[in-house]
Amino acid sequence: MSALILAVLLAALDQTIVSTALPRIAEDLNGFDDIAWVSAAYLLASTAVTPLWGKLGDMFGRKRLYLTATSIFLIASVACGLAQNLPELIGARVLQGVGGGGMIVLTFALVGDIVAPGERGRYQGMFGSVYGVASIVGPLLGGVFTDQLSWRWAFLINLPVGIVALAIAARALPAATRGAKARIDVLGATVLAAIATGLVLITSFGERWGWGSPAIVGLIAATLALAAVLLPVERRAAAPVLPPAMLGSRTVVFSSLIGFFANAAMFAVLVYLPTYLQIVHGVSATLSGIHMLPLVAGLVISQSLAGRWAAHIERLRTILLAGLAANLAGLLLLGTIGAATDTLVLSGYFLITGVGIGMVPMVVLTTVQNSVPATDLGAASAVVTFARSIGAAFGVAVFGTLLNTGFADRARELPTTGGFDAARPDTIGHLPAALRDTALDAFAHATAMGYLWIATTLAVGLVLALFLKPSRRSDEPTAPGDSGSAGDRANNPDEPAPASV
Repeated sequence: MSALILAVLLAALDQTIVSTALPRIAEDLNGFDDIAWVSAAYLLASTAVTPLWGKLGDMFGRKRLYLTATSIFLIASVACGLAQNLPELIGARVLQGVGGGGMIVLTFALVGDIVAPGERGRYQGMFGSVYGVASIVGPLLGGVFTDQLSWRWAFLINLPVGIVALAIAARALPAATRGAKARIDVLGATVLAAIATGLVLITSFGERWGWGSPAIVGLIAATLALAAVLLPVERRAAAPVLPPAMLGSRTVVFSSLIGFFANAAMFAVLVYLPTYLQIVHGVSATLSGIHMLPLVAGLVISQSLAGRWAAHIERLRTILLAGLAANLAGLLLLGTIGAATDTLVLSGYFLITGVGIGMVPMVVLTTVQNSVPATDLGAASAVVTFARSIGAAFGVAVFGTLLNTGFADRARELPTTGGFDAARPDTIGHLPAALRDTALDAFAHATAMGYLWIATTLAVGLVLALFLKPSRRSDEPTAPGDSGSAGDRANNPDEPAPASV
């Protein structure tokens, strides 16, 4: 578990550290116009390969693949740190994303291998806490590396930590077990990777390129067309990347959709609340991280408690509903914030939101893993991870569009003075003091409206959770102290029968 947690920490920190270093990277490598690709390349690659890593783990054993994915991530980290121009850095980030995507999905699947069903929730909760910590520690480390050392250390720091994780994993992980030999579903993997590429490009560049632009419209049409042919392709495959029986499972589909909406809300909070604190309350990047500590505390505590409560299968749905409800309440409270909202009040809002965020990811993944046969653990984990990755990109993109549009609409009447641009909230400081308060009110209002809109999408996930019925597969053993049994499946007839590879 220590090796797996270190690997997830590396992958989670990578995005948050790099985002802080982007302005300096653009300056040093002379690539301001294309700097967004440094983040998009990693997200695109990691999302596209997630289902393939999951299925390969089912077929050939996860330990060897996990070590391979971690090695790819570390080699690419060195390449990123040594890059001399932006194309080299973007190419290395693609390779890093390939390794990072494998690390994440294989970690979640390995937990399913080595932990009994009734205990999975407690262990999966540890990884959710890692994401919360990374969202705070990452920007702090990124700022220190960029200001005191070099932006290259944002990538090179992965090497010593990753080598330790690799050594522990090679020694401690159980020997790999192979599934039945079968041809790799190259066509299915290609179609799925193309769908992921389209979704990431749409969410990452929709606002920049224009939502009605030919490029975005064309990407939407192509992605929908590929999605339409995915199921027929997988039905013909000997060992499909996404088994059709799994896609027909209400538990898998509903859990993946809930994970999508929950991650959209989580990343809208983690990415944009620090921006609100820095612009509206005038705190530094370091202090904004300190202000966010109540959210992280709520996240870590709720995940720890939820992991213990989830030892019984029948409690999973209750925990999920409670987490989504708390998250929704937190978003609605954030929809009331303004320029004058007291920091103590904000801390209370952050705590409630963090409690809600903490309960959901672990329950979603555990519910899916407990509902599929062991031969499909990797593929099932990949489906959930894939949905959550797309949800994160969707949440950041949609909230960013809502925020920028809302602020520009309310600040359009402000005069352009000394470099103020209504399309760029970071230029509020260029306004005269007499007009600055008006602009800050406009930005705070736009932020609040964005969270209200995100709350409506999370409400869809809450409704889906009402119809979710967690169960255990008949081929899974019952963990000590777990009140679930093989007979649980009889209460959930829409679940597909176990399928061999």
